[in-house]
Amino acid sequence: MRTLLKRWFIDSMSFMALGLFSSLLIGLIIKTIGTYVPMLSELIPVGELAMSLTGAAIGASIAYGLKAHPLVIFSAVTVGYSAYEFGGVAGSFIAVLVATELSRLYAGRTKLDILISPILTIIIGFLVGKFVGPYIAKLMTSLGSFVNFAVEQNPFIMGMLVALVFGITLTAPISSAALAVIIDIDGLAAAAAVIGCCCHMVGLALMSYKDNGSSGVLSIGLGTSMLQVANIIKNPWIILPPSIASIIVAPIMTVFFPMLNNSAGAGMGTSGLVGQIMAIETMGPNMTTYILITVFHLILPGVVTYAFYKVLFNARLIKPGDQVLNLGNE
Repeated sequence: MRTLLKRWFIDSMSFMALGLFSSLLIGLIIKTIGTYVPMLSELIPVGELAMSLTGAAIGASIAYGLKAHPLVIFSAVTVGYSAYEFGGVAGSFIAVLVATELSRLYAGRTKLDILISPILTIIIGFLVGKFVGPYIAKLMTSLGSFVNFAVEQNPFIMGMLVALVFGITLTAPISSAALAVIIDIDGLAAAAAVIGCCCHMVGLALMSYKDNGSSGVLSIGLGTSMLQVANIIKNPWIILPPSIASIIVAPIMTVFFPMLNNSAGAGMGTSGLVGQIMAIETMGPNMTTYILITVFHLILPGVVTYAFYKVLFNARLIKPGDQVLNLGNE
């Protein structure tokens, strides 16, 4: 059972995030660049095309991540695309996951595999996408709507909670990006989620500078804080400073300096600067937006996290070498 849960909720979501990044998120970035840079306006349809293929990218990424048979992977492109039309991201996820897992019963097992695998995979995925996908999507979006409403009603407490959950999810081997898109949070709640992610990315990057140098800072700060998972398992104190920073910085924003974001940026933090680009897309390219991004996505997450890190470092709860990354350079 533990293996299945890992496949369904960790492996599949992690690879789905790659599919989302390669289609929806990159498409949004390209479209945003085309929108705000007049001389590059021809990029707008390119971005829209990438976004339109989100379901197909989800299909291929999940099937590949679950090590499906090649014919199943290629068929999952169709499954993901069709299911996206019925139930969005959540619909694609459940349809591809079910089709891929059931394909283990027949893929590569007969002499007619070149016919059987694609036919069964596409039919199974289509049926799940059409008849189950919409209900899953409605359930997930209802959850997102509740989160959005809760943050609007109680920006202090819920801002803290959303930032904490998404920050930890980003660093854990679960995809915060996939979670944010599946439940479709936006507005103030998405902005709080971004701050939680930024605290973990910017904060952990600065915390590990002495152990990893500038390459480590860039890998964590612009890549993913998930690189520190192995070190956090060895020394759980490492995750405390960015978690504390999340619950301090987020409510300052939600209560006094409300920002907005969307589901595409909510779970990304500073990864590829997607959280910041989506903030500009949502709030507009103006000086106020740039100042708020600088303060709440970069300065405060870094300063507050580092301050608590120094407390733990001086108490010898975090020691030199505890945060060394294995980036494959040795």
